[in-house]
Amino acid sequence: MGGSVLRACVGSFSSGGGAGITVADVDPDTGGLVPRHSTDAVPDPSFLAAADGGLLYAVSQTEGGSVAAFRLTGDKPEPVGDPVPVSGDHPTHLALAGGHVITANYASGSFSTVPITAGGALAGPAALLQHEGGGPVAERQEGPHAHQVVPDPTGAWILGVDLGTDSVLVCALDADRGALRLNHEVRLRPGTGPRHLAFHPDGHRVYVACELEPVVTVCSWDAATGTLEPLAEAPMLTAEPDATPYASGIVASPDGRFCWTAVRGPDVVATLALDEAGDVREAVSEVPCGGAWPRDLAIAPRGRHLYAANEHSGDVTWFEIDAATGTPRRTGSAAVPAASCVVFA
Repeated sequence: MGGSVLRACVGSFSSGGGAGITVADVDPDTGGLVPRHSTDAVPDPSFLAAADGGLLYAVSQTEGGSVAAFRLTGDKPEPVGDPVPVSGDHPTHLALAGGHVITANYASGSFSTVPITAGGALAGPAALLQHEGGGPVAERQEGPHAHQVVPDPTGAWILGVDLGTDSVLVCALDADRGALRLNHEVRLRPGTGPRHLAFHPDGHRVYVACELEPVVTVCSWDAATGTLEPLAEAPMLTAEPDATPYASGIVASPDGRFCWTAVRGPDVVATLALDEAGDVREAVSEVPCGGAWPRDLAIAPRGRHLYAANEHSGDVTWFEIDAATGTPRRTGSAAVPAASCVVFA
């Protein structure tokens, strides 16, 4: 995108009145966002992933979903090639690994792999890893609901989170075939509904935010064997909230001292303190997210500011992090209707 200017890309639900993908300048000192341009080239680009060379990839969270490529030319995202169907319904998340885009398809409970061409465009057809199973919460876990895909820090493994089956899938990417191969499936406590995960910066711990119960499941991670092992659960809130909590995004601090979760319902950002081993020491605080229904949480590259994408209030709020306690302090907001995620490029 030229120079060293940091920009934020905000996804939103066009079906809910959002502009699609919005590009904003980031003030490196205050963390403030100034929206510049947007595009509605694909419907409901609810999650984004940035790549080198000014490339941006977006899911289209629709029935018969797709994934699309953009180049950030100046301030404006320009489509690169045509969107490619993911052979799954309502993709909610994507990741980049091994020259491919990988999506988590919520409604169909599958993971798709789409090759990236030399010019950054996408090429189909998508390779599919279909998940099976369900969980005890009948209205939410009647079948598999893939919600997130994340490469491990080594890039050798792909972790897929399935809310419907209370599990995390550990996969390897067969780059020659362009397909995921399941290494093993890790079952978490039934009914917790894992939604998103984040790695500790040293790569030896994984924090899984659960949507159906307000807990974080702490796991050990062995990159040599691709082994994920649940160790303990930690409550993400300091007290019983007034509204039913539905956790969404989770991020860890670059120094490994804290992690934060966004919690819809009570509409807060919760802070957890970590010990030297990377385990959760305690729930420290929760502060208002500054809007309604924080669908995702992001941390700026410098680690000084947090961002909440507040879907129902239609804004992105930003926070300065207290270096001693980890507690965020809200310092500003920008109007982004039906906001769903924030990534940096």
